[in-house]
Amino acid sequence: MYLCLDIMQRPLHILLLILVMTVMAGSCIDVQTEPKTSCAYAGYFDICRVGKDSLSAVVAISPYTGQRDTLVLDRPLSNIVCMSSSQVAGLAAIGADSVISAVSGIKYISNPAIRARAEVDGHMAGGQSRVYDIGYESSLDYERILKLNPDIVLTYTVSGAELQYITRLRSLGVRVLVLHDHLEDHPLARAEYIRLYGALTGRQALADSLFEEISSRYESLAARPDDKSDRVNVLLNVPYGDAWYIPGEESYMARLIRDAGGEVLGARPGTSISGTVTLEQAYELSQEADIWLNPGPFRTRKELGNAHHAFPMFGPLKNGKPIYNNTLRTTPEGGNDFWESGSVRPDLILEDLIRIFSDHSLGIYGSDSLDVISPESEPALEYHFQVK
Repeated sequence: MYLCLDIMQRPLHILLLILVMTVMAGSCIDVQTEPKTSCAYAGYFDICRVGKDSLSAVVAISPYTGQRDTLVLDRPLSNIVCMSSSQVAGLAAIGADSVISAVSGIKYISNPAIRARAEVDGHMAGGQSRVYDIGYESSLDYERILKLNPDIVLTYTVSGAELQYITRLRSLGVRVLVLHDHLEDHPLARAEYIRLYGALTGRQALADSLFEEISSRYESLAARPDDKSDRVNVLLNVPYGDAWYIPGEESYMARLIRDAGGEVLGARPGTSISGTVTLEQAYELSQEADIWLNPGPFRTRKELGNAHHAFPMFGPLKNGKPIYNNTLRTTPEGGNDFWESGSVRPDLILEDLIRIFSDHSLGIYGSDSLDVISPESEPALEYHFQVK
C-alpha cells in the first residue's frame, strides 16, 4: 500500500468517491447506454418543459440502464440536502448555496461559507441557517433529514443498484434525485450541471450565462494540435493498493491533460475506462515522462521518493523533471477542492495545466491569453502546486 494511511481511516463513501474520482480519474464502468439530451456536453441529465402548463423539469438519466427520473418543478427549491461536494460547488457557483440545509461529511467540504454555517446554532447574520452534517450512507441521520423536510436530497451512486439508504429515504416520503456528474467524461459535461442547479433553484438564466462563459473560455484555451510529438508526456498517479490505475484516453482527466497540450503515458486508446499497469511497467513509462502529475498524497519529492524503494529511479525523480500535485486546496481532514469547485470550473484547471506544461520549457504549446512564463518563474495556479 503506497498511499498514506489516513485515507484508509475515512468512511466508506469517501473511499468510494476517492476510487471513482482520484484513482480512476475517469471510469471503470462500461456505460451501456447512449442517452440523448438537449445538453451541449452532458449525457446524464436534461432540462425540459412538461404538461399543459409547460412547467420546467429536470431529468436525471442513469448511465447504467438509461432510466429517466423526472422532477417537475412548480416553484424554485429552497431546501436541498447534498450528498456530494460537487453538488455543493454547483449550487455555490450560481449563488444558491443558501438553499443547502445539510451535507454528507462536512469535514470533506471545502466551501468556506458552508463550513462556517455548519459551526453555528440557529441563524447567521443575513438570515442564513445552519448547515447540518447528516452523516454517511451507512449511518444517515434520518431523524434530522425528516426534521429538515428538504425539497430534495441530491445524491450519487457508483453502481446500477439502488442503495439501501436511497430506498429508505423514498419510503419515508423524501424526494431523492440521483445524479451522475462524476461519470461524465468531458470536463465541460461536469460543469454543465450548473444548468441543472439553476433549474432547481429558479436561476436558470444566470446558470446558462455562467456555463456559456466557462465553456467558451475552456474551448478558447484548449490545445488544438493532435500531433503527439508536440505534446508533454505525463506520468499520472501512484499505485492504489497493488494497482497503478491509468485513465483511458477518453476519460475526464486524460481529456483535461490532452486539451492542455499533454498526453497521458499508458492511457488505453478509444475508451474512458481505466487500465492498470504493474510497477515495472510504470517505471518504463516514467522514463519517457516530461512531468509527473498527481502523485497521491505526497507533497515533497523526498516523501515521494521514500514511499517506495523504486520511486527514486522513476524518470521525473531521477532526472529532476517537474512534479505537480492537484492537492493545493485541501481541508484538514482530506477533502480536495479540485473535485469540488474544480468540477464546475474546468477552465481554471485547464489553465493550471497549461501553465504547468509551459513551465520549465516543457512543451511548445502556449496561449496568447496567458502570461508568458519563463523557466525561472513559478506559475500562479488555482488547484495545483509543485512538489519540491
